[in-house]
Amino acid sequence: MAYDSFSEFLQALEQAGELRRIAAPVDTDLQITELADREMKSPEGGKALLFEQPLIDGKPSAFPVAINTMGSHRRMAMALEKTSIDELADQIQFILKAKPPTNLREVGALLRQGLSLLHARPRRVSTGPCKEVIHRFDDSKGQGDPISLNELPILKCWPQDGGRFITLPTVYTRDPDTGERNVGMYRMQIYDGRTTGMHWQIHKVAARHGKRYYERGERMPVAVALGGDPALTFAATAPLPDGLDEILFAGFVRGRSVELVKCETIDIEVPAHSDFILEGYVEPGELRPEGPFGDHTGFYTTLDDYPIFHLTALTYRRQAVYSATIVGVPPMEDFYMGKASVRIFLPIFRMNFPEIKDIALPAEGVFHNLVFVSIRKQYAWQAYKIMHGLWGMGQMMFSKYIVIVDEDCDVHNTSEVLFRLCANTDPQRDTSVIKNPSDALDHAPTIPTLGTHMGFDATRKLPTEGYTREWPELIRMSPDIQRWADQFLSNKQTLQREYR
Repeated sequence: MAYDSFSEFLQALEQAGELRRIAAPVDTDLQITELADREMKSPEGGKALLFEQPLIDGKPSAFPVAINTMGSHRRMAMALEKTSIDELADQIQFILKAKPPTNLREVGALLRQGLSLLHARPRRVSTGPCKEVIHRFDDSKGQGDPISLNELPILKCWPQDGGRFITLPTVYTRDPDTGERNVGMYRMQIYDGRTTGMHWQIHKVAARHGKRYYERGERMPVAVALGGDPALTFAATAPLPDGLDEILFAGFVRGRSVELVKCETIDIEVPAHSDFILEGYVEPGELRPEGPFGDHTGFYTTLDDYPIFHLTALTYRRQAVYSATIVGVPPMEDFYMGKASVRIFLPIFRMNFPEIKDIALPAEGVFHNLVFVSIRKQYAWQAYKIMHGLWGMGQMMFSKYIVIVDEDCDVHNTSEVLFRLCANTDPQRDTSVIKNPSDALDHAPTIPTLGTHMGFDATRKLPTEGYTREWPELIRMSPDIQRWADQFLSNKQTLQREYR
């Protein structure tokens, strides 16, 4: 269980035929991302790519670049050490519905889950592989090691990007009042060898931590980890309930405690088996224009002011691999990460709304723009209860369009959902429009971070909803004829004889 390093994960991908090595020199300025974009848009997400000779301004980098490592259903499951994402969803559902055991089999199941929860607790260590090489920087005297962020093979992703961006960082911050840790993922634009932008939006927990440091007039310590066990990268993107530690969740996922080590220059703990650790701080109130950036919306996000991250130390493994991703017009690698999140946390949604059968976020909706939900409808206006309830749950508040369908509709089949939407709705009767916070990356709202959201009730209508006509039956072939056809088509000899 669990990967001891990012390189170990890459080896597992290669052994499974899921990794393609590229030995030829490839530039970090647009060339790597052009090849990665083509790979991500291949059937089933293509392969993970390992660039063995990335070039920085025409010069070879000391570190290879890995990209698209979680860009398929299979690689996403492998990243979490599962044969299928549904295994993890089943584990969470078992814990949520656990009852006193009535037989030895149930006792064994509870014990196994208990061990998983025990492993969720992190373990503190004095040092780790992430400290095999240590570079400190002394800002006060303008001195320090000659190495800087410019030596890392950080990618420029799209032609109009404002520069090179770190795209797959896990960012560690701490609440100054409670000491509560948060791990998030926020892109980082490289300004120079010692400073970057820190793109945490106003709705993010790190921004809330930053506000408290600002109010206290204190410098905010921030650490950034790259690489390591991919379960940690996934945990940073997962829609966990506010206050639930991402490190605890990663430990549960990987079935082994995450080893944490204290940074060299700041009072923050980071995963000891990371490939790179960037230590530094954010100065309260200090902002700088960040962007443009080709984002997961499929558009460039415009220039805006964000906090500045100042580097105080850089530590890394001797055989470190730089992990990256790109976002843009879907489908991209982040689609598979987002889909995994929905599958894994579906049991938590069902705790609040037991009538939910399934949820899907189609690639065309780039996460927040479009959500399909199937429900077991029992009473009038139930679809509205679901859509308004979801708008009140964490990141679901950004969902621009929510379509509610009946349980017999496959929400993972976009064509089938659109058929129900067009066939089962009267626009005036079956839509709800509300004002709600919007994703800061959404360029459509007139006012940034505030927009309107729309819900569609595409379920069958009941007499108690004012529908006075008889609702028609959906055309379906009878099950016995379907079974006959399956048997008929499976017999190749019959087909050859009949169609000859």
